[in-house]
Amino acid sequence: MLQIHGLNQYYGGSHTLWDVDMSVPEGSCTCLMGRNGMGKTTLLKCIMGLLPASSGQIWFGERDLGALPAEMRAQLRIGYVPQGREIFSQLTVHENLRVGLAARRPRIKDVPEHIFQLFPVLKRMLRRRGGDLSGGQQQQLAIARALVLDPTLLILDEPTEGIQPNIVHEIGDVILRLNHEIRLTVLLVEQKLPFARRVASDLRILDKGRLVASGKIDALTDELVRAHLSV
Repeated sequence: MLQIHGLNQYYGGSHTLWDVDMSVPEGSCTCLMGRNGMGKTTLLKCIMGLLPASSGQIWFGERDLGALPAEMRAQLRIGYVPQGREIFSQLTVHENLRVGLAARRPRIKDVPEHIFQLFPVLKRMLRRRGGDLSGGQQQQLAIARALVLDPTLLILDEPTEGIQPNIVHEIGDVILRLNHEIRLTVLLVEQKLPFARRVASDLRILDKGRLVASGKIDALTDELVRAHLSV
């Protein structure tokens, strides 16, 4: 579904991504892993068009994303939840969700009911401002907003960061349900190994901007963890 070939990216004078070749198979839940500062978020931003790639190609199905502006990625049904969530704190939950509808094709008038089946707490808080939610509720809102556009690829950057354990488990349940029941393809950045092992089918590891490991999640051995993930 997503193919990355020879991707290089520079940030200022730093070479942040080095000839990255990576795939995200259709129907997979692929976990992109690595220590802090290894280029994971940079790679996601290149996929979403939020940072320019210096060289290389990014293909989504048969579409070359390199020539497309960032706002076109959502119209291609790529949902993105950035690190830090970036919800609109002054808008209500309902207004935040309706923002996601703007990129949906074909257009619909209101939030699909299945969103509230996935996140029942949001239905009870439709009129509450996003900034008044807890961190975990804000993360659920951010994921729901991405799902409103009916994506075929969902990209999540650190969805469990700073979230209380019970909501981490609920988010894991939602990812598994989406991936297993409707075969939604998921690419997530995650540092919590138990969470990654629970939800992911595939792994990719970046180390200093280079892809150093790729395979099924069962290949995440103690040796790989020590070499590329331990701090």
